[in-house]
Amino acid sequence: MPDPTRLADFVPYLMSVTTNAVSDLIADEYRSTYGLKIPEWRVMAVLGDSGAHTQRELVHATRMDKVAVNRACKVLEERSLVRRSPNAQDGRSHHLELTASGKTMHGKIMPHALEIEQRLLTPLNAEERVQFVSLLHRINASAEALEEGKTK
Repeated sequence: MPDPTRLADFVPYLMSVTTNAVSDLIADEYRSTYGLKIPEWRVMAVLGDSGAHTQRELVHATRMDKVAVNRACKVLEERSLVRRSPNAQDGRSHHLELTASGKTMHGKIMPHALEIEQRLLTPLNAEERVQFVSLLHRINASAEALEEGKTK
């Protein structure tokens, strides 16, 4: 039985260390193959998955701070992978969306990302993978609910 007083068995610590290990693995692959850092890929992934977003929406969707999202967006714009367009609902912000080049790169990266995911999840059988994803969604929802309660 895990000892909750040991740091290695403290779930938030274990989740953080695991996340960093996975991010480091992916970062090496994306940097060497596509010239992207993790924040840049996260922004591209969100835009590729759900279309145009404001930077504020990207901060929420990626769970990265404003500065990291801003830097990532600037790099992606400089590489012509993302473009800005006016936000009709709020003149102080812009929508960001993938350009044709950005969509092409996203289309190349996604199969690579899924292949990395498969390699990472090889210790789990199909049922465990489904359960693992479900548990991650539940923990994330719990964290968001706790955070929401903190701000009220």
